[in-house]
Parts: sequence; C-alpha cells; structure tokens
Amino acid sequence: MRSLCLLLATLILPGLCLSTGNAAERPNVLIIMADDCTYNDLPAYGGQNARTPNIDQLVRQGLTFNRAYLGEAMCQPCRAELYTGQYAMRNGCAWNHSASRPTTKSLPHHLGPLGYRVGIAGKVHVKPAKAFPFEKVQGFDQNCVRNPTQPHDLEAIRTFMQKDPQQPFCLVVALVEPHVPWVMGDASQYPPAKIKLPPNIADTPRTRQDFGRYLAEITYMDGQVGEILQALEETGKADETLVLFTSEQGSQFPGCKWTNWDTGLHTALIARWPGHVPAGERTDAVVQYADVVPTLIEVAGADVPDEGLDGRSFLTVLTGEAEGHREYAYGMHNNIPEGPAYPIRTITDGRYRYIRNLMPNEIYIEKHLMGMRGDGSLNNPYWSTWVRDSWENPHIYMLVKRYMSRPAEQLYLTADDPYEMTNLAGDPAHAEVQARLSAELDRWMKEQGDPGAAQDTQEAIQAARQGRHLYGRE
Repeated sequence: MRSLCLLLATLILPGLCLSTGNAAERPNVLIIMADDCTYNDLPAYGGQNARTPNIDQLVRQGLTFNRAYLGEAMCQPCRAELYTGQYAMRNGCAWNHSASRPTTKSLPHHLGPLGYRVGIAGKVHVKPAKAFPFEKVQGFDQNCVRNPTQPHDLEAIRTFMQKDPQQPFCLVVALVEPHVPWVMGDASQYPPAKIKLPPNIADTPRTRQDFGRYLAEITYMDGQVGEILQALEETGKADETLVLFTSEQGSQFPGCKWTNWDTGLHTALIARWPGHVPAGERTDAVVQYADVVPTLIEVAGADVPDEGLDGRSFLTVLTGEAEGHREYAYGMHNNIPEGPAYPIRTITDGRYRYIRNLMPNEIYIEKHLMGMRGDGSLNNPYWSTWVRDSWENPHIYMLVKRYMSRPAEQLYLTADDPYEMTNLAGDPAHAEVQARLSAELDRWMKEQGDPGAAQDTQEAIQAARQGRHLYGRE
C-alpha cells in the first residue's frame, strides 16, 4: 500500500504543481468596467466636465492607454470580445442581445487551468453560460436599466478576493453606470449652463439637462471605483494585483454607442500593477479588447496559444519594454436588433479612422435612442429637441443628418479631429491613407469570414441565438 501511495504521488503531484504554479508568481487580476461611458468625457482623456478623483488617482498610479479600442460599440459584443480574446465573427456575438458560439472559450477556460478563481460581479450580459462559466459574485446590480440602481455591497467581492491566500483570483466588477437611465449621483453638481458640450452633441436646453445627469452618473461610477480599490487595499493584496479599468463603449448620445465613430469604439484603459507597470505614464500603443485575454494568460506565466485567439499579448507594453503593439484596430456594427439593418465596418491605425457604411442609401435608426419605453415615455427626451431645433439651427441640422444619413465611405484624421467632424474621404491629399486602410479592412473581413451586409439580417441573428451561426471564423 505504501508503494502504491508513493507511485500515485509521483504521478499526480507534478501535474498539480503544473496546473497551479507558484501563487507568488501569478498576480491577481481585477477588471473594473464602466458601462456606456464615452472615453473622452473622462478627465483622464481630456473631458472638461466630469469629476473623477478616483480614476484620476489610478492614472497617477498606473499606465494610461491613449489608443485602446473595442470591436463593437454595444454592451454584449464588446464584453464577449473582452472575455474571449476573439473578434465578434469568431466568438459569434456580432449583434447586441445575441449569443456567442457554444464552443467559445473565455477567461474561466483560460485562467482556470492556470490555478485562478475567475469571478464576475455586476452586469454579465454574455451568452451562453457554457461559454462564460464565471463564478457569480454578489454585491453589485446586474440590471443596467433599473431605476434606481440597487445599493452595492463590497462584502462579497472582499470575500472572493480573500477566499484562498494560495490561489490567485481574476475578478471582473462590471458596473452599470453611466448606462441610461441617468438617475444616480448628484446632478445638481453639474448645472446645465456651465456644461461644455462636445462638438458632436447638439446644444439644446434638454440636452444640457440630460448631459448633466449623465455626468453625475460618471461621478457616481467613479465613487464605486474608489470603493472597489479600497476593498482590494484592505485585503492586503493590492501590491500583487494587476488592476485594469475600462470605460466600455461610448455613451447613449448620438455618434457614440451603436456607431463606428471613434467616440463609440475608443475606450479608456488604465493599468496598475505596482513594481511592474510604470506609474503616471501614458502609451500610444494601439491595443484592442481582444488583446486582454492573451495578455492575462502571459501575465499568469503561461504560453499564449498559437491558435484560437485574435488578440496578442501586450505585456511588454504594460511593463514598459515596448512602445508599440498592433498596427490596426478593427470594428463593426450590425444594427439589428436595435433598429433596421445598417451594417458598418471600420479600421483605425490610431491616427486615422476609415469607416465603410455598407448600406449608405438607407437611413440610420436606433430604437432605444430615438424611441419610447413600454409606458410611452421617451427613452432619450433630448433627441426630439435635436429634430425640433434642426430647422432653424444649421449645426444641429448637420448633426441630425450626420447621424441618420451617412456616405459610403468616411475618413478622419482622428488624432487632430477627435470627434471626427471633418470627413476626408475622397480628398486627394489623403487618397493613399484611404486606399491603405480600405485594403486592410477588406483583408480583415475576408480573414474573419465576414460577409458584410448579409450578417446584419434577422436570419443571421436568429440562427446565432440558436447556436447555428451562419458566418464567421471558427
């Protein structure tokens, strides 16, 4: 019997050591997500209104990515990309309120075998459960449209962080602010008359009022960030934890969420890892949500798989060993089920953005932004004031037309025109850039098995919801 035990120990223990490694060499990971927060409404990215002392402190403690992007400016597709390391066509979630492929692997599949406990608190909004087997952690509201948001409680995330001192954790805390309805925070701190509206937002009294409520939710969200980081500090694990804060896609104002403009797809990304990530620095390296999973795999001390991921690890950027990462970031939009079909594809090199509207003869309609709730009240009352005032205000008319009627191609020098108000497509001075980006977008679409307009159909989304994806790269 003793010989049998020794034999079993010889066979089993090395395998256990391989799967769990040395906890001291594997940092914890804490990902904090905002919800529908336009990146450059944050002071960290030039925002002139919102007050975010906790995020500002995180900037001073970590590395801020100036050029971080997600692949689709809607909650479910961008989260599926973040958690899988795959673009929408590969993981299968290419529309909002749809589903990834049942065979998709996500953070729990990748980090679990490396010895991590992988949990999520707050908003989940990814399907199917088989593809995203996170441990559910309580304490934060999962419903992004509840009015008001339920009070949060830090005890569950604190317990999760402390559960096993020998086992590292990866925890996503997905907040629901500043997603509409904008009802949290103190809007009186943002008097409408004092707000500095961005040039892509129409200046009407109702817009100013609603923008102030949105800013109040950003400050409320920032308070939650501070509380979460304080809870981490109280566990004694802050120095051995990689913290990533991201703002998700743009806000629910026209030209941000549900679009391929930069204010839709550009996201805030701030990383803190004491002793590993330089403090108070910024980087122009182009990164995308798909790059996070391979980065965390490498952070955990494992080799990144050669196949099955679209992203690449940016660990060397985190540690200051590299200044650049990817050449291009890619994006897409399929409008169903948020409105009639209006498929869009885009690419950026960090300086220029090229957008291709695949059905430019149609008008763009987004039912949430433009429509009513079930009780007959308007989802976003400011939109009707844009339409009302457009007949006598040329700038507002231009913004309404810009949103609803778009040319086949758009090109912006985003580095100098961050709100992308000047379309350079067709300008001979930028013809070479346009041709380069257009050709690379073609290559990427072909590689991903993206049929373009055929993807933005009821047939395609219904098949995806049933696990029968019609197109894509598996």
